Amino acid sequence: MKSISFHKEQGISIRLVNIVMFVLALIASIMLFFAMRRTTNMYNESNRITQNTIELQNSANELMEASDYLTQEMQVFVVTGDRQHLDNYFNEAYIERRRDKALEELRSKNGKTMAYQNLQEAMDDSMELMNTELYAAKLAVIGYGYNLESFPVQVQNAQIKKNDLALSKEAKIRMAEDLMFDENYMAKKDSISKHIDSCLKDLMDEMNAKQQDMTNRVRKQVWFEHFLTWFLIVITLMVVLLTAKLIIVPIKKAVERIREEKDIPLSGAYEVRFLAKTYNLMYQTNVVNKEKLNYEATHDKLTGLYNRRGYEFLLSNVDMESATLLILDLDKFKQINDMYGHDMGDKVLIKTADVIYNSFRSQDYVCRIGGDEFAVIMVHCNSTLKELIERKVEIMNDKMQNAIDGVPAITVSVGAAFGEDGHSVDRIFKSADEALYNAKHSGSGRIKFAKS
Repeated sequence: MKSISFHKEQGISIRLVNIVMFVLALIASIMLFFAMRRTTNMYNESNRITQNTIELQNSANELMEASDYLTQEMQVFVVTGDRQHLDNYFNEAYIERRRDKALEELRSKNGKTMAYQNLQEAMDDSMELMNTELYAAKLAVIGYGYNLESFPVQVQNAQIKKNDLALSKEAKIRMAEDLMFDENYMAKKDSISKHIDSCLKDLMDEMNAKQQDMTNRVRKQVWFEHFLTWFLIVITLMVVLLTAKLIIVPIKKAVERIREEKDIPLSGAYEVRFLAKTYNLMYQTNVVNKEKLNYEATHDKLTGLYNRRGYEFLLSNVDMESATLLILDLDKFKQINDMYGHDMGDKVLIKTADVIYNSFRSQDYVCRIGGDEFAVIMVHCNSTLKELIERKVEIMNDKMQNAIDGVPAITVSVGAAFGEDGHSVDRIFKSADEALYNAKHSGSGRIKFAKS
């Protein structure tokens, strides 16, 4: 009787163990399910943060592009007198209103943060520039002999000083040009650009902080899921050996791939497959984010401009038929290197790169393609803007004639070719290069355009 009683107790103990294991497995399975749900939510939240930041960055860039567009259209109008550009200006400022929409987008999605304050200050600077632009517009309208009453009330109501009204028509046009190209105007444009850059930096800092917090949470979550998975493996192994094929082997492979920083193969049980997919999505998202932030391969370390590789990539992807290519070369740069040394030569290159970059629109591409050779791809630019390009080159050379911080004065010669002639990319470059050759042989600081 004692023996029978002993076996019954053993049977109850095993049965109890099985029940306990089942309950533990059930609890662990439920916990793992909700952990994976939480991981999915984390991934969705991470993706939302990234997407929201990209949209806000696009809004900030949209404000800069709109400001540059207004500047360009008013500059072209005062230089050429073409009324269409003034109409474009008012369409953008009072109908399209991209600046206002960009600011409202940031406020609605991000609140009144530092990024919003910087964008608001950029908008304030842009609005201040409109006073100068309307003043220049009225001078140009009168100078070119237009009927003032046929223009928007903003132009008609611009208060012109008596001395300026007494100027000749030619002098009024010249004064309008000076207002649109002088240092005060460009300083305000620089201020707008700096506020935009600060806004973008604030947005990136906010995203990085949120993503770092999300990364820490995900790391803990992944380890927690690993613990639950292994716990289930141990329990399941005691129930049926088949679980080894469905869970243990795949999990081991997954751990190895994680250590090797590779994707996890999709194999094994449903839970493992789901975990692998979640990890792979997060891993790939992280890789893509790193690739987006890494621009060293296409940028020049000294100047921060696009390098030769970036320039060739742009030529292959930009619509050159609607663009203009400028090739710029420093005049007598070798003499500076020989006289002052290569360190001073580098300073000259940095100064030149900064002047060139700030002389063009934000959507134009500025590249350093050789030692002292630069290139600018002006998108959506054709031969009608020839005078504007000449004016930009003149202003660039004026700026580089000022010896600042001990950096000697220098000039650039420029060759330009318009893509509208329908030539291939190689032909456009060759035409611009030939024009540069002609410019350098006609004197320093000159610009020549390729013959059609």
